[in-house]
Amino acid sequence: MSFWHKINLQESASPIMESMMIFHDHSMMVMTVILVMTLYLIAFLLNNTLVNNTLLVGHTLEALWTILPSFILILLAVPSMNLLYAMEEVKEPLLTLKVVGHQWYWSYEYADFTDLAFDSYMTIESDLAVGEPRLLETDYRVVLPVNEMVRAIITSDDVIHSWSVPSMGIKCDAVPGRLNQVQFMPNRMGLFYGQCSEICGANHSFMPICLEVISFEDFMEWM
Repeated sequence: MSFWHKINLQESASPIMESMMIFHDHSMMVMTVILVMTLYLIAFLLNNTLVNNTLLVGHTLEALWTILPSFILILLAVPSMNLLYAMEEVKEPLLTLKVVGHQWYWSYEYADFTDLAFDSYMTIESDLAVGEPRLLETDYRVVLPVNEMVRAIITSDDVIHSWSVPSMGIKCDAVPGRLNQVQFMPNRMGLFYGQCSEICGANHSFMPICLEVISFEDFMEWM
């Protein structure tokens, strides 16, 4: 989860999020090199007293400033496309979680099990236990097994919402009349928080998401 003065991404809890963080670092490295080179050229030109009044056509320069940016874009596009297709790939999930957004709470149903559905509301501040985060804790948590593939089918009952859990690398719109799906695999146990990430009305800020990832044995016992 996020903390005060945190300027980096949240710690990853799924392979997709780890890949996204690697791509983020890769992109930042490329942009840092571009920034340094640009600042160097600006400083060089500001302090340069040499002028060439005879240069009317520079085919070498034109080729250079066309090929070099194209090469940089390829360096960014290839890993980006690989990650994009990996995020959309569905691989035999162990369980399917149905997620329905409402104003202003979430409904969950474990599609592979009968009679296992509940509504999840934000826990009000007066009911919070010591150490539980304000505006992020819920009365019922989504319990998931660690190191198992989970598919979430997401929709909405009223307006557009967005089911988002940053540590899992998840952000999927919940659109009325439409089913969207996202697949993820939690790779460590713990509590992972998220919130609705689409402005959906007066209480948009008060519909958190809480995932509790436990061992497979504990998950089957919880079932």
